[in-house]
Amino acid sequence: QVQLVESGGGLVQAGGSLRLSCTASGRTLSGYTGGWFRQAPGKEREFVAGIRWNDMTYYADSVKGRFTISRDNVKNTVYLQMNSLKPEDTAVYYCAAGVLNTGQHMDDRRYAYWGQGTQVTVSS
Repeated sequence: QVQLVESGGGLVQAGGSLRLSCTASGRTLSGYTGGWFRQAPGKEREFVAGIRWNDMTYYADSVKGRFTISRDNVKNTVYLQMNSLKPEDTAVYYCAAGVLNTGQHMDDRRYAYWGQGTQVTVSS
């Protein structure tokens, strides 16, 4: 069993930056795909970024060039660096992990483990 704990959310002004962390316990994440999803009020959960076991990364079009996903296998942690934040980035951000095949990173049903979520609020 894998437990995921997110941290790093908060309130920031538009144009600012935040770094989210997702630390796993119970099992190493080194062979897993790590993902970040977000859900804004009244909207469905959406894919933000993913990183495969071989460090290949994927991004939603809405965050490309602004967000960077990375991982530290020694610390068993996946990060999401968020720059140039916009009010429309406001949401609860969730990290997820799973053993995924190529091309499945955007499908939240493929992820077996989820964190509790962390709120990110961007003021205009």
